[in-house]
Amino acid sequence: MKRLHYLQHINFENLGLIKNWAETENFIITKTALYNNNPLPEHNMYDWLVVLGGPMNIYEYGKYPWLKTKKIFIEKAIKNNKIVIGIGICLGAQLIADVLEAKIYKNKFKEIGWFPVTKTDKSRNSKIFASLPCSFHAFHWHADTFDIPEGSIHTISNAVCANQAFEYQGRVIGLQFHLESTHESVNSLITHCADEMTKETFIQSKHEIISKNNNINESNNVIIQILNNLNKL
Repeated sequence: MKRLHYLQHINFENLGLIKNWAETENFIITKTALYNNNPLPEHNMYDWLVVLGGPMNIYEYGKYPWLKTKKIFIEKAIKNNKIVIGIGICLGAQLIADVLEAKIYKNKFKEIGWFPVTKTDKSRNSKIFASLPCSFHAFHWHADTFDIPEGSIHTISNAVCANQAFEYQGRVIGLQFHLESTHESVNSLITHCADEMTKETFIQSKHEIISKNNNINESNNVIIQILNNLNKL
């Protein structure tokens, strides 16, 4: 039986649809609630590692001292050939990119809401992304971006933020956006992070976001494809 462990940075960010998929596939699911200073597990205690999002900056060591320890943990997970997934609200994918020595920096635009993304030409070389639709809608909530780590495949892009996703060594993926979103998780982000929803070009209002929540099924189908592809490794 496979074991999935996830790192949770804030109490309102959870696995979303990934939890439903993992339960259906009979995974044992465990977590580290970093906001409660829970200890990290030994690396022989899990097979998959999911790094969730959070509003903190990846370099806010003074405010979040566990960030350094967690980066070392992610690095060891990658070196131990674990399947590692980072999803984005300015954190999960960026932490993995940072561990892989890529630069993290402010994107030209903040991107909040439902926006389409497109596979890159290079994605055809990816075990995980090649079978995905050419384009699909994803839920975004990020201001920073990252360079594509050396040795990785740049797999997803859009006009607002060029580097939306990557694959490293066929087992590690970083997603700048959310595909695991549920109606509950979208509403939770709107509630807890409402102060970030300022009037900017690529920031949708609460009404706009909720009116586009019919995209949830489409994005969920994509994350299921990604998870199924990873599960074949």
